[in-house]
Amino acid sequence: MNTRINRIIEKSDIKRERNRENSAAILRELTDITQDKSKWPVSFNQVSDALDIPSENIRHKALFLLGEMGLSYPDNVDHDLIKKIASCRTDSSEKVRAQAVCAMGRIGRGDYHLIVSWLPSMLKMRNDQSEKVRMNVIWACENIATQKPELFADQIDVFAEMLEDPADYVRMEAPEMFRVLGKRKPEYVLEYRSQLKELSEDDENRVVRVHADGALKAIETAADKKKTEAAQ
Repeated sequence: MNTRINRIIEKSDIKRERNRENSAAILRELTDITQDKSKWPVSFNQVSDALDIPSENIRHKALFLLGEMGLSYPDNVDHDLIKKIASCRTDSSEKVRAQAVCAMGRIGRGDYHLIVSWLPSMLKMRNDQSEKVRMNVIWACENIATQKPELFADQIDVFAEMLEDPADYVRMEAPEMFRVLGKRKPEYVLEYRSQLKELSEDDENRVVRVHADGALKAIETAADKKKTEAAQ
């Protein structure tokens, strides 16, 4: 499709020259679309074109925007777009890989059906060497779990392992997945309370301790509520 961004690419041959002036023009175009939400429903193809550009900053911004647009207008997302976003998960840039999985999480929050078949490969990214990517795997799954926690019923051990990640950045986020699941399906995560309690008391990072304690409280509150409702 001959979108405005596509025309800039063709005019400058940016794929070979990495022309700074035209890269700046594309970033301005993406910023304009980001700020004007009335353009979102008709801009999917245009923003998707930006994923073909070598610039790390452009691909990162395009992925962020596609995630937000997909959350707001999931009916405008098709298989080809998801596939193109998913292809960025193996990008050489950790920033792009992280934003790719984020985009899939945001789209999945809008309509989980769009990303169900991609969940196994998304979860494999927990082994990425980048802590930024690993953290964003959790964040993306939290987004999806707010709408469809059942998708993670058999994947809790994955997130339990991430509670022990060597990177503070990852351990700070991992308890949040237990909080999200615990509020909706406490029965999924009840058996992990001792692990969360230990983390809340002993982890060297204060944020990890606070998040673990918050997750534990959310699980226990939701579990007590279900018991009360069942007894009535």
